[in-house]
Amino acid sequence: MLILDATTKSIVVAMSGAASTTNPSFVSAYSDDTGTSFTEGSSDGALNGTTSVTLVASPASSTRRLVKTIYISNTDTSAVTLTISYNDNSTLRQIVKVTLQVGDTWSTDGTTDSSGNLKTVIGTVNLSNVSGTLAVANGGTGVTTSTGTGSVVLGNTPTLTTPVITGYTETAPAITNSSTAVTLSLSSGTVLSYTLTGNCTFTMPTATSGTSFILKLIQDGTGSRTATFTGVKWPSGTAPTITTTASTGLDILSFVCINSVWYGTFAQAFA
Repeated sequence: MLILDATTKSIVVAMSGAASTTNPSFVSAYSDDTGTSFTEGSSDGALNGTTSVTLVASPASSTRRLVKTIYISNTDTSAVTLTISYNDNSTLRQIVKVTLQVGDTWSTDGTTDSSGNLKTVIGTVNLSNVSGTLAVANGGTGVTTSTGTGSVVLGNTPTLTTPVITGYTETAPAITNSSTAVTLSLSSGTVLSYTLTGNCTFTMPTATSGTSFILKLIQDGTGSRTATFTGVKWPSGTAPTITTTASTGLDILSFVCINSVWYGTFAQAFA
């Protein structure tokens, strides 16, 4: 509970920028304690971009205003970032800075989504959209979450030690025409596919030990296209001769980087 115990104190809010179409709205409830009686009160209105808006005004003299609840609903068409502050005689003390997605509501009890579900966030991970257990550092036993859907994004390329994964899917970008030169990139996925539309030289990705990927090569309607690879070691020191059959020639090559060296294997002439 927040308490305003002077005529110079209030609760205010400001947005990080102007709304796209509609300013978020707010409702607050409080009780005034004069020492002899309690009087219920409320306020409501709309935010105004970066201009500070008063959510709960200062109490009257000799009155303590007990703030019960504050609700701010994002009725805009895009996410908004809000800073709610305790205003002590024009000195702002930040209470919370929160980003509300479209339809979200922030309150003194937490943030709920458009379906009324409480959103629990650790860093950038919304636990209401995750299933399973999140590891806790320094010997923690993990945080069990409710079943849901969504994506967990871990920043700074963390290291996962002995994870147990039951089934997984690698990202497979769409098939791309090769032309005569391709620099392979794993930024969009590790299952790559190219239609050979010319005699192509493939430049390998940066040799980072532990990296691996699969490459599917398909001949175009002309056929007889060749493929060569820079900086790859092959079984017996011999690179494959790509299947040349027009339209149906299909080979799959696998690559793994060990000690900063790319090693390649292949399976050919899939029918």
